[in-house]
Amino acid sequence: MKIVVDWERCEANGVCVRVAPEAFNLDEKDQLHVLVENVTPELRAKVERAVRDCPRQALSLARD
Repeated sequence: MKIVVDWERCEANGVCVRVAPEAFNLDEKDQLHVLVENVTPELRAKVERAVRDCPRQALSLARD
């Protein structure tokens, strides 16, 4: 699975970073960065929660 970001909706509020810091990062300019190309089974639950918790619904998961 891959993380998909709708950049038009993303406000870089950091909810995803707090839930799954292994997969997301905010830089010093508050720009969101996705740190993983493919979601591993170990990260899947955290990333799914980050997708659910995103207040702008800017995140989704896509099958490879």
